[in-house]
Amino acid sequence: MVIIKGAKSIGLATLLALSLAVAPTVLSGSLTSVQISSNSKPITYVHAQEEHSGEETYLRFVSDIVQQQSTDNTNTTTIQIPETAKGPAIPAEKGYLVQEIGDQLYSVSDGSYNTMFMVTDEGVIAVDAPPTLGANYLKAIAEVTDKPTTHVIYSHAHMDHIGAARIFPENATFVAQQETASELQRAMNLATNTSMVPPVPTETFSKNMTLKVGNQTLQLDYYGNNHLPGNIFIYAPQQKVLMLVDIIFPGWIPFPYLAIAKDTAGFIEAHDIALNNYDFDTIVAGHLTRLGTNADVGVQREFVMDLEKAADNANQNVSFSGIASQVGSFDNPWLLFSKYIDAINKQCEEVMLPKWESKLGGAEIFMLTHCFTMTESGRVDPTIQALFQD
Repeated sequence: MVIIKGAKSIGLATLLALSLAVAPTVLSGSLTSVQISSNSKPITYVHAQEEHSGEETYLRFVSDIVQQQSTDNTNTTTIQIPETAKGPAIPAEKGYLVQEIGDQLYSVSDGSYNTMFMVTDEGVIAVDAPPTLGANYLKAIAEVTDKPTTHVIYSHAHMDHIGAARIFPENATFVAQQETASELQRAMNLATNTSMVPPVPTETFSKNMTLKVGNQTLQLDYYGNNHLPGNIFIYAPQQKVLMLVDIIFPGWIPFPYLAIAKDTAGFIEAHDIALNNYDFDTIVAGHLTRLGTNADVGVQREFVMDLEKAADNANQNVSFSGIASQVGSFDNPWLLFSKYIDAINKQCEEVMLPKWESKLGGAEIFMLTHCFTMTESGRVDPTIQALFQD
């Protein structure tokens, strides 16, 4: 039994329920399968006193599931996870893993979220502040340097990535794209408890910004809405590292509904921007079990291109009038649309799964959600319709 108090949509409840299937794989790359117990004890997750994003709520719930399943191994069903989805084990005694990517640029991960920080001659540049890491982020930094954090960069405004930003010094320079700054200022204006809102950026930019601190450089670029207005590309040219959050999911299928993308066309275009505009060997993607590579971006671009084709064909092949004749009544229009959408999504899923369930982790769990986003965008979004024509 799952109890959700204060949840804003049935969709969130659906994600929480789906997490029963994907939970163990989210938090440990050392696992080779998902185990779904048929006699699990009831789990209660109360979403009332504190507001979280859908992603953060989902992953917090996943953590509860994992803890319960560690002591419950009976009557299980196994779903194999592709080798490419596995990542390094997170040290249980610490709860996080810190690794040097190159030349004083470090990644830190708890297996669900990952981010990076850069050590300069003058101090530390931290990127994002996921609440799941929280104070462990500071411990990770302290493992490699005793220098203070002088700059904090926000990749975008979602709280599951920047909600713990107040762990950093108040006098640090907080940097973000203008859309992110505007969203945080709006939240600050509405909040009754402003301490729950991450610090509003003290330095902003519209399109591009080169951040030079001591001997290190980061290039910050904004190409328009993709996952969210204000979501930026963060590039370390010396280390050949690109950070792009909530677009790429190395080894895994994206979070549901194309990672709840605010702009489907922008989400698609972000893949080409990453591949064409940046010379990178490593990508820090913000989620899941491991860092990514240039090849991982290419694999996900291929997935998205296949999804476009499958969605377009499903939209063309399923007849609304045919579904209406099956239902036999026009008294409930939403019932007709529900059956119509279900039929389209199912056809899309049946085309996508044979190829992708063995290539990307979680494909069989969330494929229907991606089919929904792409087919629906293809029906109503002029830009996606134009892409379908190509």
